[in-house]
Amino acid sequence: YTWDANEEYLFKAMMAFAIRKYSRKRTTQISNVLLCNVTDRVSFWFVVTDSSKNVTTVPGSEVEAAIRMNRHRISSAFLLSDKTLQFLKITSTLSPPVEPSTPVWLIVFGVVLCLIVAGIVLLVVAGIQQRKKKNKESTERENLEEKGELTVTVENGIPCEALDLKTGHVNGVFAADDERFTSL
Repeated sequence: YTWDANEEYLFKAMMAFAIRKYSRKRTTQISNVLLCNVTDRVSFWFVVTDSSKNVTTVPGSEVEAAIRMNRHRISSAFLLSDKTLQFLKITSTLSPPVEPSTPVWLIVFGVVLCLIVAGIVLLVVAGIQQRKKKNKESTERENLEEKGELTVTVENGIPCEALDLKTGHVNGVFAADDERFTSL
């Protein structure tokens, strides 16, 4: 970025524009903006004089307010941003970093807690459904036993397969196609 007489003129024009826009004085001219100590790194300080009094300077607070009000226009004129065009003693218009209203750890804790609660609820619901299913099967079995249609044998405390005493039970492994008896 080369800083030459044209760039200085543009800067002075933008400062005069900002002062005119802020204070609504039509008397501020480009010649009222004075640049001092211009360096090769485009660093300088400037003063704005009051054209009606020609000797006094515009108060610094008024110049700061004018720059704050028109900072986006000044940055746009030089195709710069608030990170690259800096005015000392004037806070930048960059917004501060956004911090959530709740800490991140609290959000993570809430999500983990919700997952744990959901898991517990699922386990309880599954247990209730399993108990209902087991109760329903036992009541059906008791009804069949009362009618005498089903006998339950218990071996070692474990109920074995129920047999239907009326029709019997045929083991398919030992039954041949049409043979009822084994040939000798």
